[in-house]
Amino acid sequence: MEKLFSKELHVTVKCRDSEERKANIRVTIEQSPSPVHKRDLLVRLTDNGDPYFLFNLTISEEDFQTLKVQQGLLIDFASFPQKFIELLNLCYSEQESDSPRFLLYLSCQSPVLEGSATFTVVETNAFKHLNHLSLRLAHGSDNEVKEYLAVCLSSLKVGSFTVLIYLLTVTVLLLQTLCEKTKELDKLRLEWTNQTSTLSSCHSQELQLERQKAVENKLQQHTEQLRQELESAHIKASQQLQSRLTELEASCRELTEKKYKNESAIRDLKIKLVGAEEESQRLKQQVLSLRRENSTLDTEVHEKERLVSQLQMRVAVLEQEIKDKDQLMHSTKEMLEATQEQRKSVEENAESKELKIKKLEATVKSLSEELIKANGIIKKLQGEVRGLVRKINVKNTVTVSQEKVLQDTSEKLQSVETALQSAQQQLISKDEQVSKLKEQLEMTVQKLNESREVLKTNENGEEASFACFMMWYNNTEVELDDPFQSLSV
Repeated sequence: MEKLFSKELHVTVKCRDSEERKANIRVTIEQSPSPVHKRDLLVRLTDNGDPYFLFNLTISEEDFQTLKVQQGLLIDFASFPQKFIELLNLCYSEQESDSPRFLLYLSCQSPVLEGSATFTVVETNAFKHLNHLSLRLAHGSDNEVKEYLAVCLSSLKVGSFTVLIYLLTVTVLLLQTLCEKTKELDKLRLEWTNQTSTLSSCHSQELQLERQKAVENKLQQHTEQLRQELESAHIKASQQLQSRLTELEASCRELTEKKYKNESAIRDLKIKLVGAEEESQRLKQQVLSLRRENSTLDTEVHEKERLVSQLQMRVAVLEQEIKDKDQLMHSTKEMLEATQEQRKSVEENAESKELKIKKLEATVKSLSEELIKANGIIKKLQGEVRGLVRKINVKNTVTVSQEKVLQDTSEKLQSVETALQSAQQQLISKDEQVSKLKEQLEMTVQKLNESREVLKTNENGEEASFACFMMWYNNTEVELDDPFQSLSV
């Protein structure tokens, strides 16, 4: 890709339910250079302070035609990149002014910058804001962010390597200069030593000659003056050489300090280079681990989706079962209410039957005196009594089955609702009352058997006893049929 534009621009970021903020966003425009393939235009927004901030948009010729129709553009696809770059340059040139004409906006419908965002170039005037161009950019996926970070890391590595090479070159040049200056300093020291020795020897010879000539009075002043001049010249030359030596020593110290600084900088850069390489290896391993985690997460997501679908089906089935159980509970409650009403009626019938049984006991007592006359018809009555006993047995079996049904109903109600325990206790009390009624019925049958024995011992008064017994039997059959019918219900 050929990079056409890459600058940091002031962009106003707007998110839903949050205040506007200014941010320095790097806008990069790239285009494929090959004329054979489609010349797609890539627009990328990045933030140097946030490595995960990445928005991309790829514009093909077909996409540009749609954009041209939607926003009323008057240019073609070939000139669109240059015009877009001119707009961005206008924004860049005016971003430092107090009231810029051209502004850049990045707006997002979500509370944070994620998903898609709209990048808008706006021109402001005294009348209104004019939108020159609006582009819909998509937030970079995980793979795109990883590729972008890898490119940034490689560029950083190349830049640090370039800086390191430059510093090494500068250090080598400084070392060469330092060696040359050191050689010059040694040469100057040697020259100064030689010159000092030659001057000293010359001055000593001249002094000896002057001393020899000092005998002559005429030349004494001249010799003294010449000696003074030579001494001043020697002192001046010595001072000049000493100042030169001081300057060379100072420059030597400076070069030595620069050498040490460059060597320390080289060591630091080597350490940074090693750290950058280690960071690169770590990031590569992290990218590989993230790819593996991404694949495992994809499989886990598929499994979770499948499990969610199964759980949804299970929830639907359970909801249907709950509805069915609610209906069953409702019907069971209705049955319980009906059973309670039947129990109330059974209690009322039981009370009435108790009264009737008391009356029957009194009647049996009265009949025991009259049954002396019923010996003649005892055989017929025995058959009728057997039929009566069969009826009683059938009714007893019906009562037992009804008790079982009531017990099953009470158990189901106990599993459905714990609040029905009071109703179960009432059912138990009603069962006890029914058992009492059974006991009373057995007592009545026992009394009937006693009456039968009395009839066997008495052979007189058969017709009168028969008539009385028939009356008692009819009354007893009617009274015994009523409670069993109520129990069957």
